[in-house]
Amino acid sequence: MDWWQKLKHNSLARFGAILLLIFYLVVIFADFVAPYNPYTSQLDGSLLPPTTIYWRAQEGEFKGQWIGPHVYPTTQSKTDLETGDRKLVVDFKNPSPVSFFANRHLFSTQGTGKLNLLGTDEQGRDVFSRLIFGGRISLFIGLVGIIISFPLGMLIGGISGYFGGWLDAILMRLVEVLMTIPGIYLLVALAAVLPPGLTSAQRFLLIVLITSFIGWSGLARTIRGQVLSLKEQEFVQAARAMGAKPLYIIIRHILPQTASYIIISATLAVPGFIVAESVLSLIGLGIQQPDPSWGNLLSVATNASILVLQPWLIWPPALLIILTVLSFNVLGDGLRDALDPRNLSRRS
Repeated sequence: MDWWQKLKHNSLARFGAILLLIFYLVVIFADFVAPYNPYTSQLDGSLLPPTTIYWRAQEGEFKGQWIGPHVYPTTQSKTDLETGDRKLVVDFKNPSPVSFFANRHLFSTQGTGKLNLLGTDEQGRDVFSRLIFGGRISLFIGLVGIIISFPLGMLIGGISGYFGGWLDAILMRLVEVLMTIPGIYLLVALAAVLPPGLTSAQRFLLIVLITSFIGWSGLARTIRGQVLSLKEQEFVQAARAMGAKPLYIIIRHILPQTASYIIISATLAVPGFIVAESVLSLIGLGIQQPDPSWGNLLSVATNASILVLQPWLIWPPALLIILTVLSFNVLGDGLRDALDPRNLSRRS
């Protein structure tokens, strides 16, 4: 278990793993963590800034006294046609206490006031709730991708390297063709030709399925190279002498020897799917409104006025995408350092 000890002492890898664990737990339990339904709009509550949490009463006979965390009902007036301003209207006469672990949610308010931690969008929907529910698609889309593409790449790479000859030549030519296809252009083309009747989740899942069946090529090429060096080892020769079938030898004896590389590659491949979802949704070809995802939450960045007047709509999804991609990358780098046989041999 030297690799595990080495991984635990890698502070960056440990930070990435903890952060990813938190993200996945939050989106799995989104119904508990998110205070509101991500599809429900608040009356007169479009484009509200993050709610201010007060600790002392602001008006009335208890003004200035400590009453604990609370918020006040907040709306916005109609837009002034001359100045374009929308004034914030706060009802300081009706405090709404903030409660934790109440109403089957991590936190909620008692009363008419709403606690919008990250404000609301143009439809009056709570951005924090949409961010958490949107993470389900953005985070798990990468896992779906590697579950499909990696077994395919491992099997084809193993078969190609073990048998060699004309089968190896055909499979590797296919791999080279697939590796020349630009990923982002393929995604855009696929998104444009899909049937219009599909829901946004079905549309993107279909895109992931198709691209996963194409994205195994790089892994297959690397696995082939490792199999070429492994198939002449004594344990493979012994299994062959005992009459084991080629497919059994590949799956049972050879591919497990490549496990360290596969684990590292899987960790580094997930960010690619997350970024692909974000890019497609950003340009309107991925997850569509009203379904939330980090990509389409970021799509409001194309509106210059939103960037200036409502920056709380832009930074949260952008920051989550950056942190997730970086976490997977530092975890993958840590696994690569820990599982590198040269490092293990030096330690021993």
